Amino acid sequence: MIAVITGDIINSTEKASSNWLKELKSVLNQYGSSPEKWEIYRGDSFQLKLPVEKAILASFHIKAAIKQIKNKDVRMGIGVGKEDYISEKISESNGTAYQNSGLCFESLKKSNLAIKSNDVDWDESINIMLELVLFIADKWTTSQAEVIKASIENPHKNQIQIAEQLKKTQSTISASLDRSGYDSLQKILEYYKKQIQLL
Repeated sequence: MIAVITGDIINSTEKASSNWLKELKSVLNQYGSSPEKWEIYRGDSFQLKLPVEKAILASFHIKAAIKQIKNKDVRMGIGVGKEDYISEKISESNGTAYQNSGLCFESLKKSNLAIKSNDVDWDESINIMLELVLFIADKWTTSQAEVIKASIENPHKNQIQIAEQLKKTQSTISASLDRSGYDSLQKILEYYKKQIQLL
């Protein structure tokens, strides 16, 4: 079983793509190489294939990277399932994970992030959790997004070390993590890992 994230950038045409494109590629490269693991297509759309257990973390990692840029955000549909055909290009691979990802992305309405597997009840519980975190995450400021991204990329660093890396004070890092709901995000990541075992 794998996960496939299908997404696009919100407000991608407002400014030149160079800023958000650089950030997006930087994050996607941390999960594998292109074009087998990820591809950017149609200018502002992308797909990423990764292990199921990393799907939620990667989604918020991508969101944090994009929201570092003012007035930018991202919509993503996560598909969980099988991979029946593996190509050198992710866009040519196939299976229920890809189908679920596409269907999930196309069905996004009020929410910018959702997940779909072949188990409706499982999907419902995870998506309720995601909605609660998104209520805060959709309002991340550019500075909060920067702190979240750094924290996700450096899970073994403490707040003092993150502060040194970002050239901010430890109190600023602490306040940013509190206001951005980072603890709630961590709880959802743990909950998700447990729920994967039930699929």
